[in-house]
Amino acid sequence: MVRAQPVVDPFGRAITYLRVSVTDRCDFRCVYCMSENMTFLPKAELLTLEELDRVCGTFVAMGVRKLRLTGGEPLVRRDIMGLIRSLGRHLASGMLDELTLTTNGSQLARFAETLRECGVRRINLSLDTLDPEKFAAITRWGRLAQVMEGLGAAKAAGLAVKINMVALKGVNDGEFDRMIAWCGDEGLDLTIIEVMPMGDIGNETRLDQYLPLSLVRAGIQRNWTLDETDYRTGGPARYVVVRETGRRLGFITPLTHNFCESCNRVRLTCTGTLYMCLGQNDAADLRSPVRQSPTDAPLEAAIHAAIARKPKGHDFIIDRRRPAISVPRHMSVTGG
Repeated sequence: MVRAQPVVDPFGRAITYLRVSVTDRCDFRCVYCMSENMTFLPKAELLTLEELDRVCGTFVAMGVRKLRLTGGEPLVRRDIMGLIRSLGRHLASGMLDELTLTTNGSQLARFAETLRECGVRRINLSLDTLDPEKFAAITRWGRLAQVMEGLGAAKAAGLAVKINMVALKGVNDGEFDRMIAWCGDEGLDLTIIEVMPMGDIGNETRLDQYLPLSLVRAGIQRNWTLDETDYRTGGPARYVVVRETGRRLGFITPLTHNFCESCNRVRLTCTGTLYMCLGQNDAADLRSPVRQSPTDAPLEAAIHAAIARKPKGHDFIIDRRRPAISVPRHMSVTGG
């Protein structure tokens, strides 16, 4: 087996990581992600699961080593396990190092065992609070007990789980110590994320939600010992080890300290639009070459042309002199 050399962007970064939003739909309505009354994409605009499989396979053939499936909530897409099972062939061939997903956990009780059978070994679970009432308020439609049942199923299936927690000022900013202790007890790593200015979220304002992680880390260090580590997953998080628990703690800081210099990823939406940067609007249409040609040469050419336009950094910014939305599309469209 000969591994393909990855495509390199104009700044010398090899693109080895593809995040794929398989659906913009979700069974939650988190206050920092979307409006409660969302209008979702017509199903006719979405790539079929077979088309998503073909595009992902082309990226793997072009040197991508890691695939992450996202949404919306990826596990609410009908027949999604067929796609995940098919993508597992790239793990078996050695062309792909990792197939993983980010989920809200609502469907894990149904699918955790099958995910393991398909080759998934590690997942990210979005969980912003351990308080049931606060969880219902943040997600609008979610139930904490359902997510906890899914987490238990994932652990029983042998999946490594990392918790993603979005820091929300005035909402969960008193829970970081509790979350760190709970993750230690449960054997889970934790990543804390700054809110990102993407899409209209209705009556909420991101400026009021935004909590700089520099302040969060300073508060955490009053009660926990954070040891530096060079551990990396290929994503944007920068990790430390919590000495008292032995678990990793990551920080994703797109606003207080961007992570663009080492960006090795691009994002594909469920409509076949490729975004070279989460925080930029420039995009490439991959749906047309997929549907217009039975061969992959036009698709490969479109991918090469897109990565040649990958910017050096993103445009995220939040302050009172600028709009609270840096990028108009919702995170659920692009994929987290």
